[in-house]
Amino acid sequence: MITRRTFVAAAASSIAMPALAFEVDPVFRPQSVGIKKDLEPGQILILPRAHFLYYVTDFGQARRYGVGVGKAGLEFTGTAKIGAKKEWPTWRPTNEMIERDPHLYGKFSGTDYVQPGGPGNPLGARALYLFQNGRDTFFRIHGTTAPKSIGRSVSNGCIRMLNEHVEDLYDRVPIGAKVTVL
Repeated sequence: MITRRTFVAAAASSIAMPALAFEVDPVFRPQSVGIKKDLEPGQILILPRAHFLYYVTDFGQARRYGVGVGKAGLEFTGTAKIGAKKEWPTWRPTNEMIERDPHLYGKFSGTDYVQPGGPGNPLGARALYLFQNGRDTFFRIHGTTAPKSIGRSVSNGCIRMLNEHVEDLYDRVPIGAKVTVL
């Protein structure tokens, strides 16, 4: 039989237990690694199948970050340049995203609503905008509100990073930097 004392003790112990925070697998934490010596410093190389982004810091050296990437059929491949950078960017899904998943993005359908930047924004703390031939591709390297997506292929095509990792990358990468996604 549950007594008042048992109930109060159980409730108190559940309140006292801290929530466990999500921790990314250590392999996806930023680290310095060796890389092909023919890559120019200042460029970004992304290997989606491995879920890694490399920022080349010197000939033969790079800073490697774990990333989440696009689902099959939605991924970006090729070469681009960083055409813009934004802190706490605003966000609106593309028309294709709204059509693909109206249940998730229905509030954007038929409106010009843009979600303001901030901690709840899907682009996270920073965004680097990929351009080709001077035009926005609508693909981004950005933070995420879904840290469990790092190391997975689940996005609508963008490259996701933990917010603290994209903040680190953002400070290192200049506008005009070359980005290659294999």
